[in-house]
Amino acid sequence: MRRLLLTLCAAVAGLVLGAVPAVAAPPPAEFGTQWHDPLTAGPPVPVPDTPSCRVTVADTEFRDYTPYQGTYRPPQGCGQRWNKVVLRLEGSVAGRQFDRLGYLHIGGVEVLRTSTPEPSPQGITWQVEKDVTRYAATLRAQQPVEMLIGNTVDDTYTGVLKVKVTLTFYAAQGRAKEAATPDTVLTLANAHSEGGAYEGQLTTPRNSERIVAEVYATGSGGGCEEFWYLTVPDAVPYSCKAKDGPYREVQVRVDGQLAGIAAPYPTVWTGGWSNPFLWYVIPGPRAFDVRPVEYDLTPFAGRLNDGRPHRISVAVTGLPAGQAGWSTPTNVLVWQDAKARQVTGGLLADRAGDLVNKTAYEPGAERRLTAQGGHRLTVSGYLDTSHGRVTTTVTRALTARSTHRWNADETTDALQARWNDDETVTVHGPGAGPRSGPGTARPGDGTPTTTRAHRTYTMNGATTVDSANRLRTTMTMADRADTSVRGARVADWSRLDDTYTGDAAYNQNVPRDQRHATGVSRERYRLYGPGSCYDRTLATAQGALTEDRYGC
Repeated sequence: MRRLLLTLCAAVAGLVLGAVPAVAAPPPAEFGTQWHDPLTAGPPVPVPDTPSCRVTVADTEFRDYTPYQGTYRPPQGCGQRWNKVVLRLEGSVAGRQFDRLGYLHIGGVEVLRTSTPEPSPQGITWQVEKDVTRYAATLRAQQPVEMLIGNTVDDTYTGVLKVKVTLTFYAAQGRAKEAATPDTVLTLANAHSEGGAYEGQLTTPRNSERIVAEVYATGSGGGCEEFWYLTVPDAVPYSCKAKDGPYREVQVRVDGQLAGIAAPYPTVWTGGWSNPFLWYVIPGPRAFDVRPVEYDLTPFAGRLNDGRPHRISVAVTGLPAGQAGWSTPTNVLVWQDAKARQVTGGLLADRAGDLVNKTAYEPGAERRLTAQGGHRLTVSGYLDTSHGRVTTTVTRALTARSTHRWNADETTDALQARWNDDETVTVHGPGAGPRSGPGTARPGDGTPTTTRAHRTYTMNGATTVDSANRLRTTMTMADRADTSVRGARVADWSRLDDTYTGDAAYNQNVPRDQRHATGVSRERYRLYGPGSCYDRTLATAQGALTEDRYGC
């Protein structure tokens, strides 16, 4: 194998109603040397009808591993209070090139982690759009910019990655009020990576009343941790090994004490599973916009608010000790109590269950590894704020199950897997407010506010190579989440289902004109909430877009 977006539907439906085929002509019999530009079914970022200003953050080419260095300057004409800030990346590449991983830092804050599509010989363009309003505190001042999409260009791999990144600022005006965003965004000081762990120092404002860490966790490209979900214990015969098998968990510690756990998303990049024909037009979920894992560290705020630096470490459980293969850059979002110089408090509970990581191997003509993993953590703490004592309790439960099947020469290699990440955040006390995303506390009557998130990631894929050396990959993968917020003054919910399916085949180890590649793919993205609906389906065949339909 190693060789191997809410209320948008009404606006969109005004343009496209019902099932509308995107292409009138029938698709080609097989892939040629040109195909449709990459598309994703997710919704655009909803923006207000207010004045806007655009700033170019980067406009460059990537030919090697030299980062782009520049300077960001705040927009002129839109003030410093915004309803929305939208990042847009526009890229182009032609020739031959692998998929590449990249990042964008503004003032040291990671605002985008992304990957690239693989090009056609004639060239493709693609776009990525992301709501970056949460980083408004960083964007109000001039900042250094660093961006890198590491690339290799030589006689074989000719694709030069041309990228332009802009930020569009929408003024807070009329009903489009200023977005409730963190008061400050921090990064870890003296940060370094060692043995697969990322560590640094964090000094928070002494009046912090909410602290959220976000970790852009990705398995690195080019090694077995890119396919971490397929790894097996050392004693099992397979090309990608890890001492304890495929279970991975991203942990955050504060001064060495476990503070948060999360399941990483099993991202598949656009060359993944040995078959770029599977992903040429529709990439897998999250491939172009790697979303960070979030951890509510508010229970630890009483400790962190002492004005001294504290050690924050991020590590991936299951990664063999001392082994690299994961990138875990970390931002820390902080909301402050404007009426207090210092907020004091303490940790009430930190209870971790036993980490479960079991595998069972069955040898034979078809080798089989079943794996089961899981972990549970509850942390609770209080803060004495200007509006009274507030207690925050965070409970997170992770489960993972997978069945991996392969034969001796790995010409059959298949996985069926499911990961659950369930989180409940309960806030007691005056000023308790929702904790589902960036936002300030809302005044309340002391009734608890509870935010629940049930996240499920699934993957069912197989790669086979027949006697004629024709490789075929089938894949179904999904990114699902149900969230709800319940309290005295707030009730909200959302439901997300982003599902991708594909089936592609080609002849290996022959010139391009002899590959006779075929491939179909489909993505349906559904997002629902109170009075809102977004439902879009894309489908392709042999690189041609055959369907673009809105369902709401």
